[in-house]
Amino acid sequence: MINDVQPSNKEEAGGASADTGEQQPPAVASVPDERRPVTSRRGFFWVGTEPEPLPDGSTGVLGAMYVHWEAAPVVRHRLPVVLVHGGGGQGLDYFGTPDGRPGWVSMLVEQGHVVYVVDRPGHGRSPYDPSHLGPMAPAMSESFLAELFAPATDGSSPNPLAPEHTQWVGGRTVTDPVLRHIFASSGPMAADSAAAQALDGKRLAELLDRIGPAILITHSAGGPAGWVAADLRPDLVAAIVAIEPVGPPFNELFGPGSFAWGPTSAPLTYDPPVSSSEELSLVRDEPVADGAPVRIVQAEPARRLPNLADVPIAVVTASASPFAFTDSITVEVLRQAGCDVDHVLLADRGLTGNGHAVMFERNNAEILDVVIGWAVEHTGR
Repeated sequence: MINDVQPSNKEEAGGASADTGEQQPPAVASVPDERRPVTSRRGFFWVGTEPEPLPDGSTGVLGAMYVHWEAAPVVRHRLPVVLVHGGGGQGLDYFGTPDGRPGWVSMLVEQGHVVYVVDRPGHGRSPYDPSHLGPMAPAMSESFLAELFAPATDGSSPNPLAPEHTQWVGGRTVTDPVLRHIFASSGPMAADSAAAQALDGKRLAELLDRIGPAILITHSAGGPAGWVAADLRPDLVAAIVAIEPVGPPFNELFGPGSFAWGPTSAPLTYDPPVSSSEELSLVRDEPVADGAPVRIVQAEPARRLPNLADVPIAVVTASASPFAFTDSITVEVLRQAGCDVDHVLLADRGLTGNGHAVMFERNNAEILDVVIGWAVEHTGR
């Protein structure tokens, strides 16, 4: 549903490289291509525009979230899809691939979905105001991002699965044009991860208040926003597909106390209730091998996450990603808390060779078919 947002009659300009007949496409798209245009209506708005007090006594808009919407002339699915980006990325991650192929937005529109794409507060078109969002965390280094998205396959990567990563579209050094495209689009995250996740989830909840029940598709560090939004608006989250959500739960990836609430750093509703994450009783297993994650789960009997318990959830894992070692713990913790979770292993669906950034990789269309297929199956058309 579009509500009061006025649709646009303009068509989107092409954004990918022309087919030159070469074996490999250009490293980074730079000119319109010759694909058939996708006819759609589109527009944008912000949520979180209420006035907030400023230090000088005046008011301003702080921590708003930009939302792009797009829909085909004929909508064939009753539930809209909300795409939530990861890490220091932005909603543009879903509009196309660095090498110029279609992204998930146009694919979903062609399938008849109404699509909403967000820039989480402080990312992309959602301005970062330190007076509200607090100080920024240190920028993620190029070497860290290269290791996350395109690790070396010669055995030098600490990820033992890296040699199996065959679906990446570019090179694997920090000078590669595709990686530099990703570096340019990546910004810093807030230093206070708990406050940032709480705000992300609050803004998603406000978006759901406006558009009604929807399917949430989250990626990586956008995963906690989905858990918080479902905790705030369980009746408006029809399903969550969490693609390699940041984790594993209860770890200190972002410093002491981070992910103290399990799948999030921000507070969640537990039953029996707790007033502090310190009231959660945990069991910690030491890593079984070098590089393996620490497994931390609740002690039994485990407290439930009642607001997430009735939301269909899929955690999607790629076969060559470092998240292959952490997602199983995330699934275990959610199930232990009473959630209905499917662990969707792409390799089990015949899709192998993928790393963490599945929306960019060679088989991104086939992966989207798995993701949206699961969502439609569990929510109906």
